[in-house]
Amino acid sequence: MQPHDIDAFFAPRASLDMEAYLTLTFTFECAGDPRVAAAHLASEQSTAQWRRIGVHEDFRPRHAAKVLELDATPLPAFSVPLGVIPPGPVHRCRAVIAHPHGNFGARLPNLISAVLGEGVYFAPGIPLIRLEDIGFPASYLAHFDGPQFGVAGVRERLQVHGRPLFFGVIKPNIGLAPGDFAPLGYEGWMGGLDIAKDDEMLADAPYSPLAERAALLGALRARAEQETGVPKGFLCNITDEVDRLAALHDTAVAAGANLVMVNAMPVGVSGVRALRRVARVPIVTHFPFIAAFGRLPAHGAHSRVFTRLQRLAGADIVIMPGFGDRMMTPPDEVLENVRACLEPMGPLKPSLPVPGGSDSAATLEAVYRRVGTVDFGFVPGRGVFAHPMGPRAGAASLQQAWAAIAAGVPVDGHARQHPELRAALSAFAPAQHAAGE
Repeated sequence: MQPHDIDAFFAPRASLDMEAYLTLTFTFECAGDPRVAAAHLASEQSTAQWRRIGVHEDFRPRHAAKVLELDATPLPAFSVPLGVIPPGPVHRCRAVIAHPHGNFGARLPNLISAVLGEGVYFAPGIPLIRLEDIGFPASYLAHFDGPQFGVAGVRERLQVHGRPLFFGVIKPNIGLAPGDFAPLGYEGWMGGLDIAKDDEMLADAPYSPLAERAALLGALRARAEQETGVPKGFLCNITDEVDRLAALHDTAVAAGANLVMVNAMPVGVSGVRALRRVARVPIVTHFPFIAAFGRLPAHGAHSRVFTRLQRLAGADIVIMPGFGDRMMTPPDEVLENVRACLEPMGPLKPSLPVPGGSDSAATLEAVYRRVGTVDFGFVPGRGVFAHPMGPRAGAASLQQAWAAIAAGVPVDGHARQHPELRAALSAFAPAQHAAGE
């Protein structure tokens, strides 16, 4: 790449119509001149070979990604051992790149191919790179429906206001035969759960067919609503091949499920978007496969990118890795994902964030204080379904813990008058982060 070619991939922000561009923030480690590496990064994800041999043309003015900002710091060596080490001095860089969305349009597979594809992860001189964030202009967001219900719509359907929504993952995670599985959900609802949910591991399994499981849970949901006088939610996991999602949605909803869940990355965010077009109930997305992209700080993609894509695709509720050592996610990253759900995003409704993992009544106050809003979902598994006094007591302990928090009194003091909460604190507080959700 010649010096004048390098300059063609840099531009001041004020010189561009930013409505025509997505904004991508990368961190990367490169060998050689950081400016050359950044130019390659912009080129490879957009125009690459920008003219044909023997033809006087240049696609860069219309199609090239442009480097808006570049900061570089020298390093003694790459931070991760590499099998092939490119020659030259090593730098850690932060680059902000404007990518013209006219290159791929409002199509999620094409968007991901451009900003998380070959051009990014095989750019010359950049063996380590991470997409830290992605921003969408109003002109791009206008092509997407986003969440159908959003936070306000989910709250209205369940008549839960002024507090977190309480989910419970029915255990064991692999599931049980429907006749054994469904009563656990009923017990959770009767204790105070808003939503009883399938685990992300359990979908339409031979030993627990979705249609049978949904029918039993749907009937018990109706019974719990009648007996408690408040709406309840059954969240059915319909994760499957993309061409089965709509049919499984219809089966689950007809049987009484009033929310459906899909594992966003395994089915693809385009699969989520396709489901959004036909869904009659809120869509909940879960995070399997996301850690494979985002756990290393030097490479892959920040989980916030996938949170934004799930919201763009239409997720009303986004379950994400939460706080605590078990989830191996820095607290700041959890909060960045929460913000990606709730902060303004053009006309798109906010998604309800659900930071999950190893929670119970013993961690509710800490999660609430960290999140800083009641607009989140709290999703214990063992904290409800392995409660020493049973699921009904486990769910009750959540309501009791929240009553203490809302009243401004110590949770452990409140537990003296509430045996369900006292048992939860005794069972789960000492080893809260030693096991799964």
